[in-house]
Amino acid sequence: MKNEKQSNNPVLWVPTVYFAMGLPFVALSMVSVLMFSDMGISNTQIAFWTSLIMLPWTLKPLWSPFLEMFKTKKHFVVITEMVTGIAFALVALSLPLPSFFTYAIAIMGVMAFSGATHDIAGDGVYLTELNATQQAKYIGWQGAFYNLAKILTNGGLVYLAGALKDSFGVTKAWMVIMFICAAIMCVIGFYHIRILPSGGGSNNQIHSVKDTMRALWEVIRTFFAKKHIWFYILFIVLYRFAEGYAMKIVPLFFKASVADGGLGLNVQDIGLVYGTFGAGAFILGSILGGYYISGYGLKKTLFSLCCAFNIPFVVYLLFAIYQPPSLWIIGSGVIFEYFGYGFGFVGLMLFMMQQVAPGKHQMAHYAFATGIMNLGGYAPWNAQWLSKRFARLSEFLCLGINCYHSRLPRYMVCSFHL
Repeated sequence: MKNEKQSNNPVLWVPTVYFAMGLPFVALSMVSVLMFSDMGISNTQIAFWTSLIMLPWTLKPLWSPFLEMFKTKKHFVVITEMVTGIAFALVALSLPLPSFFTYAIAIMGVMAFSGATHDIAGDGVYLTELNATQQAKYIGWQGAFYNLAKILTNGGLVYLAGALKDSFGVTKAWMVIMFICAAIMCVIGFYHIRILPSGGGSNNQIHSVKDTMRALWEVIRTFFAKKHIWFYILFIVLYRFAEGYAMKIVPLFFKASVADGGLGLNVQDIGLVYGTFGAGAFILGSILGGYYISGYGLKKTLFSLCCAFNIPFVVYLLFAIYQPPSLWIIGSGVIFEYFGYGFGFVGLMLFMMQQVAPGKHQMAHYAFATGIMNLGGYAPWNAQWLSKRFARLSEFLCLGINCYHSRLPRYMVCSFHL
């Protein structure tokens, strides 16, 4: 009994579960952008395909009821961590091949499905094993470790890739990074076999695909029947909308030459900026954000958290206008943005957990909420891509920027037309 109690201690599993959630998401949405850019793929292809493979994180509610049919939530957490680890290894092995981009994107699609499924089950464990007080207590740590994966992957591993390129070449350098990601995911999977609580067993009312489809309809119907749900959806989407614009373009903007309106950083510098300047700021922001909410309550703090999350993105506009040559100035801006990101992110997570998810189908409804949240990050870039090909709406949306074409860096203006 003592060992079981210790294994259920949230301190032992909340950080690792949410770190394992963050790593594949960040690797696919951000790190792969730099990897494919280094390997000669065009920015247009990178932006479209790396955004497309992120769709499972938006569509994951559609298969969330299937997870109620078999085994425990812990079972799906461990299995998907292993599958994701193997997928990272396969991506590494595909990089030396002639048509590596096709193979890598296909494998990443599988990884995205596995990662999204892991999110459903991991959140299910969190919601089932912790009461409302514990959820608020650990929300800061949840956000910190989810995004610590972002710092490690988009910072430390990118820096390592830049350092290895000079000695081993681009392909081998990125192969090492993918193998490291594979090892991390598999180690966490083995750790969770022993430590992670079950999160509850399967739903005995679901025995067939027909029952699952009926349950899926019930989940969808009850979700959209919630009071004020459409306002909640709009709020969740808009909360991360600014991040959606920055997520894809910032790494390319940092890497682009000064002549093209970028900052002219190499991959190693980008990793240093994120990994060194951003790491401490983000972790501090996340933890303080959690205690801020627990001290004053979600209702009183949500607006300030929303502002803290979104306003700091203005630093990238200032970078585009002034193109600072100093890595310290760039790092200071990233510190400001990452602290605000960490501080404000926990507000959105707790809002979805305590305002949207409660009810009979809390795991599936939370999956719906997080899927909608990811849509807020996915929609802006692809709206730009589709507008170019179907309506050229980007010309209208960027009219205000084009009016100042002579004053703004060419890279910033052109990024809206990819």
